[in-house]
Amino acid sequence: MPTWVGVIQLLAAGLVAGLCVLQWVWWRGEQRSAGAMWGFAWSCDIGLMLLVGGLGAFLGDGPWNTLVGFVHAQLMGGFLLIAIPATCAFGRGPRVRWWVLGAAAPLVVSLLAWFWPMADENVRMTVIGSGLIVSAVVVLGYVVATVGRLSVSLWGVLLVVAGLESLAMLTVGGLVPDRTVGGLLVALWALPIAFGLAGLALARVREAQDAARRQHRMRDATARLSNTAWFAHDADALLLRARDEARTVVGDPSVEGSLRPISHGRFVAELFSANHAPHDGQERAFLVDLAQVVATAAERYALTERLNRTAFSDALTGLPNRRAVEKHLVEMIERANVERTRVSLVYCDLDGFKRYNDMHGHAGGDAVLVRVAEYLRGVMRGDDTFVGRLGGDEFVMVIARAPQDVELVSLARSIREGFVDRRFGNRPARLSVGVATWVPGDVVDPDALVRHADTAMLEAKRSRSGFRVFDRALRRRVEAERLQRAALESAVEQGLFTAHFQPIADSLTLEVVQVEALARWDHHGNLMLPADWLDLAEETGLILPIGLQMLAEARRALTRFQVPVAVNITGRHLSEPDALEQIETAWGDEYWEHLTLEITESALVQTVAAVPVLSELRARGARIAVDDFGTGYSSLARLSRLPVDILKIDRSFVKEIDTDRGRSVVRAIVELAGTHNLEVVAEGVERASDLATLVELGVRRVQGNFLGRAMPSLPVRGPRPGSIEETRPLRVVPEPRPAEGGYAALHRQA
Repeated sequence: MPTWVGVIQLLAAGLVAGLCVLQWVWWRGEQRSAGAMWGFAWSCDIGLMLLVGGLGAFLGDGPWNTLVGFVHAQLMGGFLLIAIPATCAFGRGPRVRWWVLGAAAPLVVSLLAWFWPMADENVRMTVIGSGLIVSAVVVLGYVVATVGRLSVSLWGVLLVVAGLESLAMLTVGGLVPDRTVGGLLVALWALPIAFGLAGLALARVREAQDAARRQHRMRDATARLSNTAWFAHDADALLLRARDEARTVVGDPSVEGSLRPISHGRFVAELFSANHAPHDGQERAFLVDLAQVVATAAERYALTERLNRTAFSDALTGLPNRRAVEKHLVEMIERANVERTRVSLVYCDLDGFKRYNDMHGHAGGDAVLVRVAEYLRGVMRGDDTFVGRLGGDEFVMVIARAPQDVELVSLARSIREGFVDRRFGNRPARLSVGVATWVPGDVVDPDALVRHADTAMLEAKRSRSGFRVFDRALRRRVEAERLQRAALESAVEQGLFTAHFQPIADSLTLEVVQVEALARWDHHGNLMLPADWLDLAEETGLILPIGLQMLAEARRALTRFQVPVAVNITGRHLSEPDALEQIETAWGDEYWEHLTLEITESALVQTVAAVPVLSELRARGARIAVDDFGTGYSSLARLSRLPVDILKIDRSFVKEIDTDRGRSVVRAIVELAGTHNLEVVAEGVERASDLATLVELGVRRVQGNFLGRAMPSLPVRGPRPGSIEETRPLRVVPEPRPAEGGYAALHRQA
């Protein structure tokens, strides 16, 4: 073979090496498919075959030339063997096991011919060539079998043509008489199939790139639609967006979409071609993904709407609930602060609703609330009016761009007079209305506006006027209550409450038999009586620490004065879950028999938890007194079942004891106490005549300013503070002796 043919073979080997790189890229891009792998192996074999053939052109006769010929023959055999699985991978041909064995058998004979000793070299070469030809015929048969069983694509035809060209070059190269031309054809016979494989690889790489770009477009379109779904709130608009994305990516302008609801809040979306254009699997999956995004978003929108209705609307009346009212009120005040307009809040409460609800049940109460909601909806209509329900029987109206106070008063009166529900029974149901207004310049505080409107409504209910506007006078009163509440809280924290003790004396001997601990508030040097702060303390819950402090001071007074003590206790204190533990902590573990707990008649009857707590304290030795007896509404039958030891006659009856009515009331109480084996203590004794009358009526215990005012210390018998006897054991106070001689005995004892 001429040297220049070897040079051409080497150049062709380098070209095929470059094509191998292309084949490797195809293999990597195809995720290591079988076709790409066998194509890469086939190209590598061709390149090595050209390289070995080119090197053989530069070698003379000798062992190296023989070695190169042997390697070249084996590479040709490998070319034929690789052709079978490569054809199977490209054309999905029949199973290759027997075909490979059929092609490999003559190649094995050719391989043995290289090493088998023969006398004639021409015979050796004939055997080797015959083996290659038989193997080539088997490979050609497999190609024909593969092509004949399926429809061949354009690239399949090109590969077949390239294979035929390679076979023709090899055949012609062996038959032409011109050895130069024949050698060139034989040397380059594999180039057509190599170029065919390279062209197929290039086409596959282009297709993979196009598929990747299309997949990226599909992925980006799906991501854009998903992002839009989080910010959009209209499922139909999102469906149109999905349709446009599908038309752009798929390239089918006939794509349409549909969205329909199914059961349980679910939705079904579909994207399809109206012209029934064919779509491959990837495109169909893309359309399904877009439709799934739309369906999921539609379900989320529907669920969000239901949750908003649940979170911001009242289930019974359909009105906006407290949360929606608060949100709307904040928005209106912020807008009014910019526009410099007024915002009014109308607070409505249904009178007697609890009584009606107890009489007719929840169904009847719900029906009344629905009627109130329908009435308020029709009072004022327009974008500036917002009606909502805060809870229970409380309704509000938020009026943006509110009119002046005169018109607001007229509106409150019309709301009050416009709703009259006579199905409540003898007393028709009406609305108590309170109005508060935010004006430009006020602090932006929606909660304060609600509190002011609520205060105005409560004032309207208290005064029985039915409606009230939160004006300057009411504002000053609220501010004063706020300051008093703050001062009361500070006083509790600083311990400014002290106990003053008022004696309870025997009406005959005037001996102090007990003292009552009364709370006093040292407010900037002035002692404030309970009447000035008791209601506020009970409302704020501060009565609890105050009561415990008085109980602790009463315990110290027991040791100091050596007489039993009485302490007032509230129904709210007895309602606490740990009321017993708190009382034990404040009083201690002993001397319960010297403690009297006073509770008002109304608190004893109204507080359900008071009876078991008082029964437990009574079992430990403490005595229970009903304070202000006669002013409550307890029945005589129930009195016998209550844990009571003492009845304290209210001062209002003692004040009128010089009248027939007053004496008859006191006499009835004394007889009632005697019937139930109860003691009687008369409060509010201010005159000697009051004391004389009480003695005549049989009252043995008296209390009042005539007998001694409340003060930090009392001139009673017992050890003086700081004396040695102060630590002696507490003496047992004897029971009072029976009365002797009424008023005359009183003068003798005095």
